[in-house]
Amino acid sequence: MPRRLRRTVRHTHFEVRCDTAFPEVIRRCAEAAPGRRETWINEEIARLYVELFEMGRAHSVECWDGGALVGGLYGVALGGAFFGESMFSRATDASKIALVHLVARLKLGGYTLLDTQFVTPHLGQFGVVEVARAGYRAMLARALEAHATFQRGLPDGALESFLQSTTQMS
Repeated sequence: MPRRLRRTVRHTHFEVRCDTAFPEVIRRCAEAAPGRRETWINEEIARLYVELFEMGRAHSVECWDGGALVGGLYGVALGGAFFGESMFSRATDASKIALVHLVARLKLGGYTLLDTQFVTPHLGQFGVVEVARAGYRAMLARALEAHATFQRGLPDGALESFLQSTTQMS
């Protein structure tokens, strides 16, 4: 994790919540953006993800600034695998902060795989790598057999402990 981002996470004014605005996070992820008039998230897909959320299989991580939802992400949890589906940001670093909080929760909850679907420059700064199909299938099989629990909250000190674990030592 970039040093500047660790500092931003530590000193952010955003309130980070989980699963309090799942349908709204999907709506925000589906909105048009500069250079993107439409997304793959249509009404039917959004409805199905909300059903997964109601079943406890999908989760959101949200960044709030006062009463405004300014960033977040959502995904699907199966066994020890979490499939990140989409993210959005309406404030500087909001989606990055949401991702850091997601990873901290996944590690604490016993997840072994975070599938980001694509490798982008944004995700690459976090160490995301593309995995060959055979390797991915093996990782996925192990993750699906694992038992993990999505952590909606973090115990005192857990985020700081996670941030310290991402510090590169030379």
